[in-house]
Amino acid sequence: MLNGKTALVTGSTSGIGLGIAICLARQGANVVLNGFGETDAAQAAVREYGQKVGYHGADMSKPDEIEAMMAYAQAEFGGVDVLVNNAGIQHVAPVEDFPSARWDAIIAINLSSVFHTTRLAIPAMRKKNWGRVLNIASTHGLVASAQKSAYVAAKHGVVGFTKSVALETATTGVTVNAICPGWVLTPLVQKQVDARAAADGISDDEAKKALLREKQPSLQFTTPEQLGELALFLCSDAAANVRGVAWQMDGGWTAQ
Repeated sequence: MLNGKTALVTGSTSGIGLGIAICLARQGANVVLNGFGETDAAQAAVREYGQKVGYHGADMSKPDEIEAMMAYAQAEFGGVDVLVNNAGIQHVAPVEDFPSARWDAIIAINLSSVFHTTRLAIPAMRKKNWGRVLNIASTHGLVASAQKSAYVAAKHGVVGFTKSVALETATTGVTVNAICPGWVLTPLVQKQVDARAAADGISDDEAKKALLREKQPSLQFTTPEQLGELALFLCSDAAANVRGVAWQMDGGWTAQ
């Protein structure tokens, strides 16, 4: 389905981003990975599917590094056909105690990076009259939780940005959509599980159940693989007229 096309997935060395990258590679896409951590392992996991795999370690809080990453994709892969904006960080604190530096970092990585990659990818997509921009927002792009002011603000911004750019590209072969996962057991979420287990003196399993019970009626974590399959659908011809959506995959969280 994606043979000959190149996908760039930010924040893709683990979790949701890696799951999506693997699904795209499985359908024939070349993949540019980005992120920190186990970069060699991530490249090896995607390369199992025989496609060309690259990596760029751009810090997504720095516009000049984002520009360098997009230039790398152009030079090494001939550009970006599928852009998946997934990079994100989190910090939990009441607003009056929220460190300004953490606010700035979350807005930069979770929201501003989406603008920078998109503005750089859209011109070539327009020229080809084909492209897919998939912004990984969150249920927190649609509803809020306490003590997550920066994350909620950033993700609401991602959903609004998605709608705006979808309208700008509505008469072209370029589609722009957001995916809004609920709880996915990523390293980011595991940190919240660990903190809850420690604070409440409960086991890891009990902390996971408590987290799900509060928000996610299915009582199941969404998996990166499921999100990858949704991304594939949004890349398909069947989704050519899906534009500007914020597609929940949240076990019923936002249905309540």
